[in-house]
Amino acid sequence: MIHFQDPGSRSRRSFLRVGSLGLGGMALGLPDFMRAAQTHPGLLRDRSVVFLFMHGGPSQTETFDPKMDMPAEIRSVTGEIPTTLPGVTFGGTFPRLARLAHRMAVVRSFTTGDGNHDIKPIVGKNSLGANMGSLYTRIAGTTVPQTGLPRNVALFPQSVDGACLPAVQQFGNFSSTGKIGSGFAPFAPGAGGQLQGDMTLRLTRERLLERRGLLDQLDQVKRHLDSGALAGADEFQGQAFDTLLAGIADAFDLAKEDPRTLARYDTAPLVNPAGIRTVWKNHERYRDHSQTLGKLMLLARRLCERGCGFVTVTTNFVWDMHADVNNATVSEGMDYVGRPFDHAVSAFIEDVEARGLSDKILLVCCGEMGRTPKLNKKGGRDHWGRLAPLLIHGGGLRMGQVIGQSTRDGGEPASDPIGMDSLTATILQRLIDPSQARLMDGLPPELLSTLSGAAPIRQLL
Repeated sequence: MIHFQDPGSRSRRSFLRVGSLGLGGMALGLPDFMRAAQTHPGLLRDRSVVFLFMHGGPSQTETFDPKMDMPAEIRSVTGEIPTTLPGVTFGGTFPRLARLAHRMAVVRSFTTGDGNHDIKPIVGKNSLGANMGSLYTRIAGTTVPQTGLPRNVALFPQSVDGACLPAVQQFGNFSSTGKIGSGFAPFAPGAGGQLQGDMTLRLTRERLLERRGLLDQLDQVKRHLDSGALAGADEFQGQAFDTLLAGIADAFDLAKEDPRTLARYDTAPLVNPAGIRTVWKNHERYRDHSQTLGKLMLLARRLCERGCGFVTVTTNFVWDMHADVNNATVSEGMDYVGRPFDHAVSAFIEDVEARGLSDKILLVCCGEMGRTPKLNKKGGRDHWGRLAPLLIHGGGLRMGQVIGQSTRDGGEPASDPIGMDSLTATILQRLIDPSQARLMDGLPPELLSTLSGAAPIRQLL
């Protein structure tokens, strides 16, 4: 929604206004956003985060800690595969990630604190009840000044396939802003809403060009009347028009991507939807996960490449593997879920590194909990809050390591326990300089405490 005001109105800077792409949901001039970027130099670290949330609680054993020397009821049911790190193996459905182990960090001593189904690593008490990306945009602003691109985006399967199920909300709202303010909620393409509608240019290109010509003529008159006071605004206004003409929606359009890259990310061929047994009530979620995860990760890379600061990716509660009426066994579930994860995440890592972006984009993969060290009688693993898998890549951190160790049964940290407060601090301090944030006016004390109150994961620094 673009509002053009009377050229004779008192503020030339309010000539161009862009719906709710403003801070706190306010309608602010796009040129003003571009000026705002100069307000706090050094505050932002020119990095982005992709938080791939493994909704449902992934098993630490079948992912990155197979325990193959333990009895059958404990060790990985998918076997193990050697990695590029000496003596380190991953679960058997992760062959591509195993070949990239030297380019990532795996934490084997991460704990989320309880076995509840929620989304606490990304929306919980450690993030003030808000999506972690909302904490970031409360400090950084909701849009990229030069382009108008939202800085905080949440990607669900419907972002790339409208036939998918809506995002699961009963265990937590990924778009929650807690007390931060609703204007800092993530933009969720495919979910509708005012912000998404406002991204559409509602004037023809020709009409917009006419308006630009009119502004240019007004500028010529103003230059004769003013003593140079408006000269500094010209560049910003030109950028604003260029932004709208280019269309920020292009960033969300996978059709703009190289077909070879799109094919590399595509996880749809890995799992035949017709082969997913309908005996499991969650079978449609397995389908959505396998069909869309790769495209979601590609979309996340496209957004980060264009300056988006925080992207949440999730595919709807697929890592819950009790082997009951709702969920598959671990063996079958990892075939539906693990192989697409391996394919999509490895494609993302390889792509980011090939583009020279591994220092600028931080990838975090974890869920709300782990799984019981012992299989249940039906071949599933139940809720477990004492240990959970965590994978990290990029962000200028030290890669090629395994951090911490678990007990022999894979049930608890045996060394270097890592909690969620340290993960939150690691993420936020990759994005924002706490010392600069403390100089800003009006930030809630709780936000500043969350930003710098805990120590980041020291082994990564």
